[in-house]
Amino acid sequence: MRGLGTLFCVLGFMAAACSSGQGETQAQTDTQATAPQSTETSGGGGIAFKQVGDGLDSPVGIASTPSEPDRLYIVEQPGLVRVVEDGKLLSQPFLDVQDQVVSGGEQGLLSLAFDPEYESTGLFYVDYTDTNGDTRVVEYEAGGSAPVERRELLFVDQPYANHNGGQLAFGPDGRLYVGMGDGGSGGDPENRAQNLDEKLGKLLSLDPDPDAREKDWTIEGYGLRNPWRFSFDREIGDLWIGDVGQGSWEEIDHTPSDSAGLENYGWDVYEGTHAFEDKDPNPKGQLVMPVYEYSHDEGCSVTGGAVYRGERVPAAVGRYFFGDFCSGTVWSLVLEGDKARDVRKVGNIEQLSAFGEDAAGELYAVSLDGELYELVPS
Repeated sequence: MRGLGTLFCVLGFMAAACSSGQGETQAQTDTQATAPQSTETSGGGGIAFKQVGDGLDSPVGIASTPSEPDRLYIVEQPGLVRVVEDGKLLSQPFLDVQDQVVSGGEQGLLSLAFDPEYESTGLFYVDYTDTNGDTRVVEYEAGGSAPVERRELLFVDQPYANHNGGQLAFGPDGRLYVGMGDGGSGGDPENRAQNLDEKLGKLLSLDPDPDAREKDWTIEGYGLRNPWRFSFDREIGDLWIGDVGQGSWEEIDHTPSDSAGLENYGWDVYEGTHAFEDKDPNPKGQLVMPVYEYSHDEGCSVTGGAVYRGERVPAAVGRYFFGDFCSGTVWSLVLEGDKARDVRKVGNIEQLSAFGEDAAGELYAVSLDGELYELVPS
């Protein structure tokens, strides 16, 4: 299987700077995931990421639900959702959609989000690339011997095999959000990101009530190239997006919770804050420039993260964490006004593919190599 290393090389168009990788197979016993206790990737400020698990197969997402505080759910690109319970990787997957997914490059099972009322509803949502290469967002209900598919909420025809986005998350408004890449190729050749008649290159939201239909998705933001991971600050509700750049710049976008809505994040008129195409942006909504960008001297494919709101690492509270797949560098920053300040290098995680929070707000990260890391005091 071609792993997600290919995905990020394609995203950054910096194949020479990337190395492909592949985790171990998913067949593990419950005790094989006990973590090495001495592996840390340390940075400044008294914080570090410590390896707390391994044995995953191309992990690309992390999810949790308040009703199960001792569990993390890990999304594996080939089509499994694995469970880490009390620090151990369980042998039985939570979900298996391998027969419905095409996996490799930028395609596969890409995200999982639990209904905020999961304890009573049993509902959760996944985003995957189907066997025809198209995007589907599907609702499942947990229970019995295996979750049951209830309905499809979104289908998007993908013109190319790259820039699938794929992140799912519930916002503070209770709506389900999905990040869609611009459809792929290079330079958004069909101008989809700036076209409000297209779902590609957009941040979409839906109230997934029983009567919701595909036509009910709302465009919350546009002008995105490939939003490889976004998150909502669980304390104040602000939105953070890591949007992968074309060939020169990676960007972090921020939208406050009280925004009027319909943000234009600029692609493909801009790459970061830099002009990319000689044309005017779509005038609808509000043009938003990134709060932080870095050049391909420091990496080539941003992995968006989250604002830390846990209790174990007081020095990290309120800081936004993100990283780069190609360089492995992990940074954190704070926001002052509309600009990033106090940007710090935290450490290095090779083939960093995703961040995620547990039910208490503790921060984790996964490597495509199959390793799970947790933010800890150093």
